[in-house]
Amino acid sequence: MAMLIYIIVSLVLAVAPLLVRTERASNIVSSLFFLVQVASIALIFILGLHDSVMLSIFRADSMAILFHILMTAVLGFALLHSSSYLHAEKVTTRSYKAYYTLLMLLAVAITCVYYSDNVAMTWVFLEATTICSAGIIYHREFEQSLEATWKYIFVCSTGIAMAYLGILLLSTVAEHGALDYASLKAVIESGNPLYLKVAFLLIVVGYSCKMEIFPLYTVGVDANYAAPAPASAFISTALVNAGFVSIMRIYTLYASAAEVFVWARHVLILIGVLSLAVGAMFLRRTNNYKRFLSYSTVENMGIVAIGMGIGGVALWAAVFHVVCHTLVKSSMFFQVGIMRHVYDSYSINRIGNYMSINRVGAVGFILGTLVLLAFPPSPLFLSEIMIFSEIVSEGSWWLLVIMLLLMCVVIYSIWSRTLRLGYHSSQDEIHLSAVNRRLSYSAAVLLAIAIVLGLWQPEVLKSAIDQIINLN
Repeated sequence: MAMLIYIIVSLVLAVAPLLVRTERASNIVSSLFFLVQVASIALIFILGLHDSVMLSIFRADSMAILFHILMTAVLGFALLHSSSYLHAEKVTTRSYKAYYTLLMLLAVAITCVYYSDNVAMTWVFLEATTICSAGIIYHREFEQSLEATWKYIFVCSTGIAMAYLGILLLSTVAEHGALDYASLKAVIESGNPLYLKVAFLLIVVGYSCKMEIFPLYTVGVDANYAAPAPASAFISTALVNAGFVSIMRIYTLYASAAEVFVWARHVLILIGVLSLAVGAMFLRRTNNYKRFLSYSTVENMGIVAIGMGIGGVALWAAVFHVVCHTLVKSSMFFQVGIMRHVYDSYSINRIGNYMSINRVGAVGFILGTLVLLAFPPSPLFLSEIMIFSEIVSEGSWWLLVIMLLLMCVVIYSIWSRTLRLGYHSSQDEIHLSAVNRRLSYSAAVLLAIAIVLGLWQPEVLKSAIDQIINLN
């Protein structure tokens, strides 16, 4: 009943901006929507709903709650930054209201993915995220956004269709049509190994369009490029996390099938290495800061996939890496959104001298880069060291060498472009009136939280990750 009330209230608030007349009213509705997210998380703890089944298809387990908290945090900042961004873009009231409606509907769909306890319903809610994201991608209504929108719909639909075929194969082990994860986990070991291997490959490749890993990572890059920057921050974190959660649930499901699980882990390692290679290659070639951050997401999710494939301590590190990446990457996208209106451009080769123009934003972006590159006290340093140590203990030196070489390319590519933004001369017109230091400070809050996690990990977070990776 609690989940039903949450969905109804959230959907009503999500569509409410379409019914009001002013932008101010839309802002009030979005604030109420954010409060509903906060209240729903609080009620889970107050009413003791942890790990309880709701409406037969939802479960409030540790993974769902943790990522819902992260999504809510990013959503709050996205709503705050969106208002300033849209006013600077001088959008119509109609577009303003439609944007907020789509962003909130996307948040509802993502939340349902997090809490879904049914492999088929997870698929349904992921498809719903495609529809909501497509509207946001087309928000700016220019030729490239239309192209990105159609590409996103086509590739995501293809990926989701592949995942559906995988679910059909996976359902061959189901007893009495039970597709909840617990029931499938109890019987998966008795399934046909060939069917299970093909099912895993189809599902992971299909969901790669959401997690932004190889091979369907391209739609995420184009989506983040075309969408407004605050929405890109949400898509590149909350939606990517939805893809990760979906794949993670399949991963833990396969842990009960020992023979197939080894093969599945090798698949994740291969996909992770390819994602890391793609990120390293395109980070050197791209000339747009939003694409630049998107390829960084591909690279980081590649590291996560490798951690999942290695298992052991690396699996814990992979989940921790996703959590901290959410905070860092959203902060950097928000900073880029502020930068957009100062230069009226995202061009890496043309804009610069940001340190003299907006010192707060420049310092926030440079520090974000250092954290993203896993320099201590970055929390990503901890997760990557844990993954490396597990690789060494496994004796996979070839994998360690490949990762280190590719990450050297990533470090050079990212750091050189960050220095260009901060200190090189700018060739574009500068709009000093567009500098908003308050928003720059607010974006830095998420980065500060990430740095704290690099120095100190709360027991509640450690316990949540321990429960998530419990494969027994």
